[in-house]
Amino acid sequence: MCSPQEFGMNAWSARMLTRSRSRGPGAGPRRCGEEPEPLRRGEAAAERRKSHSPVKHRRKAQRLCVAYEGSDSEKGEGAEPLKVPVWEPQDWQQQLANIRAMRSKKDAPVDHLGVEHCYDSSAPPKVRRYQVLLSLMLSSQTKDQVTAGAMQRLRAQGLTVDSILQTDDATLGKLIYPVGFWRSKVKYIKQTSAILQQRYGGDIPASVAELVALPGVGPKMAHLAMAVAWGTVSGIAVDTHVHRIANRLRWTKKATKSPEETRAALEEWLPRELWHEINGLLVGFGQQTCLPVHPRCQGCLNQALCPTAQGL
Repeated sequence: MCSPQEFGMNAWSARMLTRSRSRGPGAGPRRCGEEPEPLRRGEAAAERRKSHSPVKHRRKAQRLCVAYEGSDSEKGEGAEPLKVPVWEPQDWQQQLANIRAMRSKKDAPVDHLGVEHCYDSSAPPKVRRYQVLLSLMLSSQTKDQVTAGAMQRLRAQGLTVDSILQTDDATLGKLIYPVGFWRSKVKYIKQTSAILQQRYGGDIPASVAELVALPGVGPKMAHLAMAVAWGTVSGIAVDTHVHRIANRLRWTKKATKSPEETRAALEEWLPRELWHEINGLLVGFGQQTCLPVHPRCQGCLNQALCPTAQGL
């Protein structure tokens, strides 16, 4: 049991301890007689709000998952690239199937007088390729029957780069007449043959860019030369027949004004595996049914599907 003196000392110590704690952490003991430091302006109000405001519970954060398209290196090997929708003509597959059916007999002039039938198959590869190019140069603005006749006369004289260069212009003109623009073609054939001898050792170039750089050789000839002479499909060969039929069937997104413009429009949507077939198919169709003047729509399987036939 404590004495009165001890009890008084304990009570004083308890008061001092309580005052020291009320000053906050880090505050040293207040000296004897020192008054408590008043709160600064705003601190008292903040203390009152803390003491009276209810306890707020922190809301649990939610994880937001965002998926990004990875780069090619980040994608798995099995990932498929995004496919961009490509314009294509209405009913083109059925139209193509109908043309194939109408061309099944392979009896159009192009089928037995075209460029594939104008060269000497027994000649060396270099000579064959030269003859393919020459027949294409002669075929411009000329019917297949006329081109085949001119090639037959040239081959009878021995159709090589050297033989053409040794032939005078007048004789060459007589051999190729009556192909269209025969006088200009005599000049182009001589110039091109000289370039082939000087730059390519008597062979023909193996690229479209080099072929079209030759005098008298256009894009259609270059693509056909790549296909027939080199066995490479470099593009769609578009002549007047293909140009006309593609526009009549609305196979171009908008009307085109030249064969080269038509080629670019067709290559935008036509599957590449059809590029080699489409020239011969449409040329023969244009020679027999879809004629330049007075097309034979009554006998065409595409009469109900052809926008042009509907307007006739």
